[in-house]
Amino acid sequence: MDLFDILGPIMVGPSSSHTAGAARIGNMARTLLGTQPRRAAIHLHGSFAETGLGHGTDLAIIGGLLGMKPDDLRIPFALEEAEKEGLEYTLDAVDLRDAHPNTALIELWGDGDAHLEVQACSIGGGAIEVHMLDGIEVFFTGDHNTLVIRNQDEFGTLAAVTTILNQLHINVGNMSVHRDRRGGDALMVLETDQHLKPSQVQFLRELPGVISITYFDKEVETYGT
Repeated sequence: MDLFDILGPIMVGPSSSHTAGAARIGNMARTLLGTQPRRAAIHLHGSFAETGLGHGTDLAIIGGLLGMKPDDLRIPFALEEAEKEGLEYTLDAVDLRDAHPNTALIELWGDGDAHLEVQACSIGGGAIEVHMLDGIEVFFTGDHNTLVIRNQDEFGTLAAVTTILNQLHINVGNMSVHRDRRGGDALMVLETDQHLKPSQVQFLRELPGVISITYFDKEVETYGT
């Protein structure tokens, strides 16, 4: 346990799980969309739905969708900021089977045909877990540099990605592979010890079989899509 675990995250209150974690969920969803969200359907489950409005969960998620971090002093005014940015949104409650009590299911639409559905939960202390992307079960936390690669489920794509990372001297700390069906869409989630340069992410993006890549840089929280 470190000092962060004892004191909690630097944040706009009142709750690390309902506010700070919610802001991180919104920010992660924005990252994974890869563009400025224009419309959002936010579905709150469990405690998020029951007590979230009193803890500012709605404000925090919307603030995160606008790019605000948990310590952003604009979070209490997120609804006004959303209107300025032209972000349309709806909020409702949903009952999700076997989901953590602090879970949000967020549907996002961005410029062009950009669309994303992400399910994530806040587990306390500002920490989050992502459990679903576009109907595919995943697991990652955003606590590490993370590559999320959408690809066709076909022979050779995984080997090509890991070979390139090896040549770049990028060490993979954790890796998981998910697919909706054999031969359909698949997701690779790779948590790396080192940072990737934009040019390196672009090189991976051009590999055969790769549909799109989102890169989360833990240190600076900037993203390549």
